[in-house]
Amino acid sequence: MLIKKSNEIQSSEITSRDLYLNRRKFLAGVGMGAIAAASLGMKELLSPSARACATEKINDIHKSAFSTSEKITSINDVTHYNNYYEFSTNKQEPAELAKNFKTRPWTVTIDGAVPKKQKWDFDTILKFAPPEERIYRHRCVEGWSIVVPWIGFSLSELIKRAEPLGKAKYVEFTSIYDPGQMPGQRRQILNWPYVEGLRMDEAMHPLTLLCFGMYGETLANQDGAPLRIVTPWKYGFKSAKAIVKISFVEKEPLTTWNEANPQAYGFYSNVNPNVDRYHSQAYEHRLGEFRPRPTLMFNGYDQVAGLYSGLDLEKNY
Repeated sequence: MLIKKSNEIQSSEITSRDLYLNRRKFLAGVGMGAIAAASLGMKELLSPSARACATEKINDIHKSAFSTSEKITSINDVTHYNNYYEFSTNKQEPAELAKNFKTRPWTVTIDGAVPKKQKWDFDTILKFAPPEERIYRHRCVEGWSIVVPWIGFSLSELIKRAEPLGKAKYVEFTSIYDPGQMPGQRRQILNWPYVEGLRMDEAMHPLTLLCFGMYGETLANQDGAPLRIVTPWKYGFKSAKAIVKISFVEKEPLTTWNEANPQAYGFYSNVNPNVDRYHSQAYEHRLGEFRPRPTLMFNGYDQVAGLYSGLDLEKNY
């Protein structure tokens, strides 16, 4: 199988030509800092009139104490600027390409170091805990960021029901492989299906969210419907979308981006402004804002610092 490494991906595959040309046009009239943010946040570039795909209202949502008080990013920006290579490497295209993606029926296989292999349907999983709204900062390794009111509950609720054995040290997430619905999977940009993973204590941390909604509704298809992970102190690619299997394993799993380019994408992938991998991590550009802001260690989630006590976060990036 020919696997195209991330450092071989052409710039036109990562940033659309139109977005690039717009960025160039703005250079003549405004400052570089504003341009970088404008190319990410300008509403006319992000189709503000279009709504999220395939959503329905979620009732009886509890507010979570884990939420940030920062300004929430526009739903139009969040649903029309997406890193979702299963559909396209162009960030504006997943919203259109995912609109007919089928999220029902949906089951998640639980296997690995557990007493017995199980298969849970989506509705069963929703009954594990009441839905919470958590307003989380979300940081991309490319330098852009968002603040999203995600809806879900702590992943630990699912893990407790899976009853992993003591030898399970990691949790591995596998996303759906369906090139019939996902045109990006017809190209070997990455080694499909998408695989991500967390150390068990990371997965059990109360900040780690099993997410099935956003903005008071079910997840938009282009944002990972029907079920995804959100780990707010890590770069966005660690939060696997459209999950169909959760495996409890003894050894650190080989994850998709780590396999594609291990020099740029480490297993831990904690937000660390002091380590540049692929892009500078010193500043972030919030969608919808013009001024860059300094990147915070762990994306500002100091609650997780104890998980990495004694671990070299430049070596274990």
